[in-house]
Amino acid sequence: MSEAKTTFGKLKILLDSTPLASKIKGMRDITHPAERLVQAMARIYQYRMTTTSGGNLSIRDADGSIWITPARVDKGALRVEDIVRVFPNGSSEGRHRPSSEFPFHQQIYAARPDLGAIVHAHPVALVAFSICGLAPDTKLFSKAHSVCGEVGFAPYALPGSELLGERIAKVFSEGYDCVMLENHGIVVGGVDFPDAFRRFETLEFVAKTVVKARALGEVRYLTSHQLEISGQATPELEEFDPGPASSEERALRRELCDFIRRGYHQRLLTSNAGSFSVRVDDDSFLISTKLVDRATIQPEQLTLMQGGRCARGTQPSRAHRLHQLIYETHPEIRAIVNATPVNATAFSASDSRLDTRTIPESYIFLRDVAVFPFSWVYEAPDKIAASINPEFPIALIENDCALVLGKTILDAFDRLEVLESTAEAVILSRSLGEVRPMGEEVIDELIGAFLK
Repeated sequence: MSEAKTTFGKLKILLDSTPLASKIKGMRDITHPAERLVQAMARIYQYRMTTTSGGNLSIRDADGSIWITPARVDKGALRVEDIVRVFPNGSSEGRHRPSSEFPFHQQIYAARPDLGAIVHAHPVALVAFSICGLAPDTKLFSKAHSVCGEVGFAPYALPGSELLGERIAKVFSEGYDCVMLENHGIVVGGVDFPDAFRRFETLEFVAKTVVKARALGEVRYLTSHQLEISGQATPELEEFDPGPASSEERALRRELCDFIRRGYHQRLLTSNAGSFSVRVDDDSFLISTKLVDRATIQPEQLTLMQGGRCARGTQPSRAHRLHQLIYETHPEIRAIVNATPVNATAFSASDSRLDTRTIPESYIFLRDVAVFPFSWVYEAPDKIAASINPEFPIALIENDCALVLGKTILDAFDRLEVLESTAEAVILSRSLGEVRPMGEEVIDELIGAFLK
């Protein structure tokens, strides 16, 4: 048996027998690069952000070798043993040849010693930008701008060629972490793979949202002042040592994580954006945690908030203060979600109002959707808490997110799904003709039958 097969055979046994996803809290990440690449490609392929033959991912190891996806292997059925390791001397280990676009990975790493991972793929919205010679403006959302920065653009060259690598590496050497490839796709780098993937997914979300918002009219971007206030540091929270969790808290943790993961799989949240919380009692609630991947979040990774303090060793989502104010203002509210569904969020980035008086379910579940100024999130969250309420439980925050209240986790999630379906239907209907909302008599009938 060859050395390569022996190495990957041992690796497969290790990965099959070790529950890496359930690492002890506080331990350093020990996920093998090959497993990391397989997991990421499965997610990228599942959400149609690349094709069977398209895209390539890599991780630079501590010894300078590069782990990379292989050439001409089905991206929808990639295995750990398919990943190729290329050593600094140019030799490789594995059952396949490295990706034909390995040269540009190698040249990017040479140009940017700070990068440890690269994602290259062909999400359709980003490809649409690339074939128009454009790059998405990340100032659409404050988080996108902070995660991705400005986006560079590399002129076309033959895929797999040294010239393409030179052109991409040159743009990366200028300080860009995200680079559009003319008539090709996107390349994103990060200090490690989670960092690169966050950038890639965030930029793909921006591109999709811009396309949807353009269908509604003029797209609104954040000003320098708005970006400045959103980038201000949040006050450090006082910590507390929680006692043993009750059976009720344990059940809520499990249920909330189930719906956060479901929200990610429904594309209502991204891996690093969106906050979901549930009330535990009058003075405490559970909320998603900063920088924890929404696709894989586990019950122990949620943050317990109590009286404005957080459980020791945790970092709650930045939206925790807003959620706390809403819970204090409306005791009957038991669950809150800030989400980023692309169609509803497109309305938040345009001057077009989302009309929910389109089908009975939309109005019954959503009522009229309010729109709050972007600045309120950072400068006046109390105004949001006072303005949204159980009778009007949905709002859009300009260039930010959708905010949804519920009497249970399921109630909030159901409303979120209805909101996104309604927004998508309204956007699609605009290409067919004039939207015909229901009249006042119909609305009064619905209120009398379902909302009193």
